[in-house]
Amino acid sequence: MAGPGDPPEGAPEGVPGGGEDEYRSVVFDESFVRAARIQEYSARERLEGTSRAVRVRHMWPVAGAPRQVLVLVVLIAVAFGTAIYLGIRHPYSSSAPTAVEPLRSTLIRLVPPGPVPAVNATAPYANDPAARYRAGAGGVPLPTARRVGDFTEGQVMQALGITQEYLVASGLDPEALTGGGVRAVRDLVDPGQVDQFDRSLSAPADDGLHAATGWLVRLDPAVVRLADQNVRVAGTVTVAQVSDDRLEVVADHTFVYAVQSAAGTGPAPGATSLFTVRREMRFRFDRDDLRDHHMELVEADIAAGPLSCAAGDADYFRPLLAGQAPQGPTAADPHDRERPAGAVCAALKNGAAGSPATPSTPSSAAP
Repeated sequence: MAGPGDPPEGAPEGVPGGGEDEYRSVVFDESFVRAARIQEYSARERLEGTSRAVRVRHMWPVAGAPRQVLVLVVLIAVAFGTAIYLGIRHPYSSSAPTAVEPLRSTLIRLVPPGPVPAVNATAPYANDPAARYRAGAGGVPLPTARRVGDFTEGQVMQALGITQEYLVASGLDPEALTGGGVRAVRDLVDPGQVDQFDRSLSAPADDGLHAATGWLVRLDPAVVRLADQNVRVAGTVTVAQVSDDRLEVVADHTFVYAVQSAAGTGPAPGATSLFTVRREMRFRFDRDDLRDHHMELVEADIAAGPLSCAAGDADYFRPLLAGQAPQGPTAADPHDRERPAGAVCAALKNGAAGSPATPSTPSSAAP
């Protein structure tokens, strides 16, 4: 006798359990049916005359999109918008790019009244104002950093630190002083001035724009060498805001070097003398410079001696050494506008020590 689920004639012969057992492993639950891409029309729909037996279902109708997908789309849009906003409103970016001024430098050659005297090699600064100066980087202290205009205390501190680095690298580093590498100086120069800096060292000219000695103190290694690595320094540093986006630092320092003849020749072979350089340098910083650890050197006024008024000092300083006397100035033709008018020279007040006036006192040298 057939069971309730079997056909009237009973289960087919040879099939245990009848037809249900054959398809028992294939189970279609409700979620599987709802997820199907193809759906069969209902009997009512087929009677209404549809020409197709099945229809294609849209997996994610717009009106019924899963909530997680909508949330994900919103989060991506917000993150993308925030990234664009921060890129446009970078905290250090200025409203418009600013032009970088070229460096303009002037050099006054300080000429002694007679032969340069030697100094005590073991205490070269004893009878010179430099005896009160500090040695090396200790002579370049910085003022207390305070907020200046629109620039924060931290930004002012950055500008002062870069200024100090430049003064040390360009006036105290023994390698740069004696014609060696100047990478430490170049790395601090604003990219807009790098070409001018490079040309000043590769093809120096006494034109106020391309003198290597406008950027740094360079002693001709063929003529002179340092007798004491502890260069004496004294000076002042001031800070001011000069425009909406520019900070200006003015550094006025006097550097005193003990030097000897590089070849051990001259009127007093092996004798030590002093060479003094006063540098008043005007630095500018915008917010990009502070971010990138750069500075713009826009003005350098230099007085150095003892020098000969006829000496060419665009590439190197060639100090007069112990026992040497200055040469007179070369002739200049004021009608020849193709050439510079001539060197700017002044009498060196203290010929015995070879020192111009210090930054703390009025200069007594007049052109």
